[in-house]
Parts: sequence; structure tokens; C-alpha cells
Amino acid sequence: MAFDVDHFDLDEWQRLAREDPREFERRRQAAIRAVIEQAPPEHQARLLRLQSCIDLERRRAKTPLGATVRLQSMMWERFTALRAALLTLTREEPATQPEQPRQTAKVLPFPSAD
Repeated sequence: MAFDVDHFDLDEWQRLAREDPREFERRRQAAIRAVIEQAPPEHQARLLRLQSCIDLERRRAKTPLGATVRLQSMMWERFTALRAALLTLTREEPATQPEQPRQTAKVLPFPSAD
């Protein structure tokens, strides 16, 4: 089953969540599986592990808002790690320039204000 994001009907999903939570959950899981199956084969195992982590965080939360907060935190942790890796990879070595000779100057004495 292919999941078509272009034909996602938010109103239908909201109605389903209110009126038939079991069917909503069944369709949600089917849609997630379909999206993962559409990914390149070399990414599917990683996506399945990520989805398992997401599902675990959702179960740990006491409320839907709590789940959202947990998932947002998880997203930012991964973003921060990705950003750190990117900075490590793109950090340029300092340009090696020959040391400039220091210029010296004569220090002039100022008369005291007394």
C-alpha cells in the first residue's frame, strides 16, 4: 500500500481519531509502514528503528500534548547532534600564514597631572 502525502485528508483523519480510535491507529500504522517501504532499502531498517523510538515515546507520555513535547525534544536532540557532526566535518583548518614581524614603538612619557 503506497501512502500519498498529496492526497492526505486531515479532516478525515481527525474525524477518524474522534469517532474510531482503533481504526485511526490501524490506518496510522499502515501509513507509516507504507512510507517506510517507499524509502530506499538501505534506509528502511534505520527508519523502522526511529519509528520504534517514536512509538515508545508516545506510549510513555500521559497525554497527546506530552507525547508532542517528548517527540519535539527527541527531534531537537537529533538535530543538535546532526549540527555538531556537520560543523565538525565543515570546520576549516586555520590558514597557516607566516608570522608577521612585530612592530615596535617608542613609549612616550606623559607628564603627571599633579
